[in-house]
Amino acid sequence: MTVIRFELAETERFGARLGLWPQWFPSSALAYLAHTDLGVSIRALSRLSQCHPSTISRQISRWERLRDESLIDEALSRLSLKPLAIAAHDKKKEPALIHVMPPETSCLPDDQTFAAEARRILRCLSEPGAVLALASDMEKGVVVRETEAGTTTRTAVVERALAQALAVKDWIVCAAEGRITRYRITSAGRAALGELLAKAENHAQGFAEGQVRFDSRAAKGGARRAMVGETPLMILSRRREKDGELFLAPAQVSAGERLREDFELAQMVQGASYDWEALLEQESQPARRKTEPLSAEAAADRVAAALLELGPGLGHIVLRCCCELEGLETAERGLGWSARSGKIVLRIALERLGRYYVSLGERNKMIG
Repeated sequence: MTVIRFELAETERFGARLGLWPQWFPSSALAYLAHTDLGVSIRALSRLSQCHPSTISRQISRWERLRDESLIDEALSRLSLKPLAIAAHDKKKEPALIHVMPPETSCLPDDQTFAAEARRILRCLSEPGAVLALASDMEKGVVVRETEAGTTTRTAVVERALAQALAVKDWIVCAAEGRITRYRITSAGRAALGELLAKAENHAQGFAEGQVRFDSRAAKGGARRAMVGETPLMILSRRREKDGELFLAPAQVSAGERLREDFELAQMVQGASYDWEALLEQESQPARRKTEPLSAEAAADRVAAALLELGPGLGHIVLRCCCELEGLETAERGLGWSARSGKIVLRIALERLGRYYVSLGERNKMIG
């Protein structure tokens, strides 16, 4: 049985220095756990955090109310601190040294994973009409969005642990309860998404210490569009022909969304660097790896297979507009095409991509 020293007099964030807690976890939630599970007084927490006792009291009351939300209650219950013994006391009978069982922090994503996954999911949730649907008995949820044609498109798969983390951060909020609960992005979540996208762009352009590379052209100084809200594909999906018919059929939009989800998931491979445009010039697909279907490596293989199926030209326009979120005009200039040609080529590419996914059936399907 592992015992961890939990020294209140020396720990600023109630466990962060000991490596138990990821840095994204709110310090006020840690204070709440220390108070409710370990019996640490509000006065002692006030001294540790250098906040007024009334501030600590309000924070604890707030987290107690937030536990009415199922995702938050699940997260805090799994992280419950279990004291084994109080080893020492100070003059005011406040615990100074406590031995505790390590909490189940393995259910929480680490800082790097949380930042990348939160960016991916929040970007999907920021689209108009998007919600996170999560059943109480399921370990995974999905982000769904209504299309212009009235159908529902699934745009992302979400691990329950990540959904709990987003709820704890107040980046998503329950919109409708039931057998399947729906969550929407909050204003705090939209603000966080902007910060996460900015950090990712700085990383890609070499302004950060760590080498995080997901977009080959961003690393070369190209501008990958950090879009919050509607994507180019969503905007195009609402356009209609002169006869009133939608320019893109729902199946074509779904094909583009499916490729984009795999593209986003592929970015989770740590240390990986993909030059998708160079891949399009190859004549054969790299050997596929034996990985789990929901893994980032498998998603990268699916992106490579889809792009090679389309080939140069069709693959380039789909990559830029559906995955890298470039507008049509920007993509046309980047590819050296004539004005207003990209729209037709994109529709042809999405039609072919849709037929390719149909030929796969359920095999290698990411969502749905």
